[in-house]
Amino acid sequence: MPENDSLTVSPGTKRLYHEDAYLLDFVAEVVARTEHEGLPAVVLDRTAFYPESGGQPWDKGTLGGAEVVKVLDIDGTILHVLEHEIGASPARGRVHWATRFDHMQQHTGQHILSQAFWELLKGETLSFHMGPDVSTLEIGLRAISDAEWDRVEDRANGIVWENREVKTYFVPEEKIGEVPLRRPPKKQGLLRVVEVDGFDYSACGGTHCRRTGEVGLIKLAGVEKIRGNLRFEFLCGARALRDCRAKDRAVRKLAATFSCSEGDVVAQVERLAADGKAMKKRSRRLEERLAGFEAQEVVRAAAGPIISGLLEDKTPEEARFLALNVIKSGEFAVVYGVAAEGQAHLIVARSESLKTDLRQLVPVIGAVLSVKGGGSPSLVELVAAEKIRLREAVDAAVSWLKEKK
Repeated sequence: MPENDSLTVSPGTKRLYHEDAYLLDFVAEVVARTEHEGLPAVVLDRTAFYPESGGQPWDKGTLGGAEVVKVLDIDGTILHVLEHEIGASPARGRVHWATRFDHMQQHTGQHILSQAFWELLKGETLSFHMGPDVSTLEIGLRAISDAEWDRVEDRANGIVWENREVKTYFVPEEKIGEVPLRRPPKKQGLLRVVEVDGFDYSACGGTHCRRTGEVGLIKLAGVEKIRGNLRFEFLCGARALRDCRAKDRAVRKLAATFSCSEGDVVAQVERLAADGKAMKKRSRRLEERLAGFEAQEVVRAAAGPIISGLLEDKTPEEARFLALNVIKSGEFAVVYGVAAEGQAHLIVARSESLKTDLRQLVPVIGAVLSVKGGGSPSLVELVAAEKIRLREAVDAAVSWLKEKK
């Protein structure tokens, strides 16, 4: 969703949150009643409820004793969707403070972060979304170094610690050029500007803190590439505290598990990962050797050139090792079914001396089971969500191979 970059004031419901983002209780007249997705909805002459807009979710709370399910801005009309009908006017509304303040912290923090990215790296904010747990900013950057990451965080938190005033005011369209907006407005008319004193100027209709100190810690939490840009996850205030607390506890628990200091946890995890990788390679080599011995037993017991069965005690990878070792021992075709990891696996392999193209077998098995996968003329591996017909699929494959002899 594009950043909440502008607001054109239009007649209709009076938006009390523009005048005072800290206003929680209000009384309003119901001017219209309707339905939205099967639920009752009302339009008020005035409201403190912020509607979903510009990346910021709607406020929670109650209206006339009913839970407010959604608050939507539909072509300038603010619609309050309720869990049940409410009585006649006037209606008393109450905004849920914890949710409102959380949104204020995240949105004000977003303005600060966006300006820090622009000031330091010329990274333009392309979109903003406030989720229930983490918020995201898409920034027009191709890459970012650890040092640049730290600079952005330091600059943003420096603005927080200075406890600058956050001002909101309306500017006529003809005078908007006098305001040093971070990005030009996309709408026309009377515009609402949110200014982080002397630092950031944005046309925005959202709810914000009075001072930057209320935002609390601003923390970049992750990054991924999207559309050639970078999308950052970030946390502000109470969200950042909860995140730091959870990670601190995780590090302390790992330190206790490894009997090391918290500063040595990363090295211990890296060492453990390297050991695990080495053990996995060694295990794979042993499995391949074991498959060779098992293949000799299978070949000695074979009653013909087609070997099949359900392998209940093996993983799909172990079944593949076994099948490949069998077909190396002579002119054999192998069909193994394995039920593992909640799925049905089918491995079909043949010796190179046999010329049957096993890829032609896929639609035959597909008539029995809905399968995904494929392979080469000599090896096919298929997976199905349904395990109950695995035996039937194995039998179908065996019958097809017999016809191709």
